[in-house]
Amino acid sequence: MTDSFATRRQRLGRAMRSSAARPAVAVFAGGHEVIRNGDVPYEFRQNSTFYYLTGFEEPDAVAVLRPGADEPFVLFVRSRDPRRAVWDGPRAGIDGAIELHGADAAYPIDELAERLPRLLAHASTLYFGLGSDEAVEQLVRGAPNTIEAIVDPSPLLARMRLRKSPEEVALLQRAVDITGAGLAAAIGATRPGMHEYEVKAVLEAEYRRSGSPRDGFPAIVASGANCCVLHYPLAYDRIEDGDLLLIDTGAESGFYSADVTRTFPANGRFTKAQREVYEIVLAAHSAAVETVAPGVRFENVHLAALRVIVAGLRRLGVLKGRTDKLIRDGAHSPYFMHGTSHWLGLDVHDVGSYREGDESIVLRPGMVLTVEPGLYFGAGAKAPRRLRNIGVRIEDDILVTRNGRRNLSAAIPTDPDALEAMVGP
Repeated sequence: MTDSFATRRQRLGRAMRSSAARPAVAVFAGGHEVIRNGDVPYEFRQNSTFYYLTGFEEPDAVAVLRPGADEPFVLFVRSRDPRRAVWDGPRAGIDGAIELHGADAAYPIDELAERLPRLLAHASTLYFGLGSDEAVEQLVRGAPNTIEAIVDPSPLLARMRLRKSPEEVALLQRAVDITGAGLAAAIGATRPGMHEYEVKAVLEAEYRRSGSPRDGFPAIVASGANCCVLHYPLAYDRIEDGDLLLIDTGAESGFYSADVTRTFPANGRFTKAQREVYEIVLAAHSAAVETVAPGVRFENVHLAALRVIVAGLRRLGVLKGRTDKLIRDGAHSPYFMHGTSHWLGLDVHDVGSYREGDESIVLRPGMVLTVEPGLYFGAGAKAPRRLRNIGVRIEDDILVTRNGRRNLSAAIPTDPDALEAMVGP
């Protein structure tokens, strides 16, 4: 992987040199441990951009990139400390930053204030994300007088991260495969009378067994009316006979996150109304997936799903009128209130613009996006009583290829009969 990180730094360096008229340098701050309560920290996970450029996983690190310099990649890291190693484990230290992570030079993080001005001395353009790290920003703002402009590097990095390399796709596929194993275990364990958190425990236990060290985001495990809460956070409720269960989840592998949603009947049998809604969402999902191809605009994926959703709402008797006018009027919004897609990668809602100028961005090979239409008939929705508290979302992870698309999560069943057969002991 060291070669991949070096390649990314070189690509960024070329972009910096072409964007800046005079010598440029970039400074990136890694993440810090954050206290949850008392003296208990949250689990540390490195800042995605910092990891993307360095592969360095420890907290309290700073990278300085100087394209064209004798030492273009400089890392500041925590020094090795045998006393702390007894409590927290070993650190890479200065030697590890060079030997394991390819730094041309490395120094203790305690020396950042002293050394940073020298590293910036001959640059006129400084790439740094203001607001990304308060302590480093104070040092940056005291940079030498030669610095004429501080530029946010995020747009350059977002363009790089938007199109995945084959190595990145392989990591995403691994994350998706683990997610599929977790979903199969969770669906197979589900039965009425369980609590949502019990199903979540089965899901996450399979992730750990399959080699994922953590989730890409907190799993949504929602039953009954909770299916209509898009980012339902609790997982406390008891699963009742006749409930749907919606699981929106993604394992992480090599820092890359999957994002897959499946909705199924907790007792193994869709009701007539649940199946009607499910099949509309499945048709919308299929239409959207089939739209994905190089040269297609991002918004067209959503529009393909939306037309099917609105036509389905008309068949259900929820909406009346012509499909085009209903879409223009936003009549679907109480029942389908979110977009169909977002980028996927190191972050579950990955970086990257959705527009080029005034138009929706064109899909290109290497981009990875979700396709996740849904229908939700929560307590406040005006709909026939038979649809009340039904919420369905189906989500897959789609790679744009040179000739079309590849559904990375195609092996995870979406067919309603197949899902029914998977449920319960």
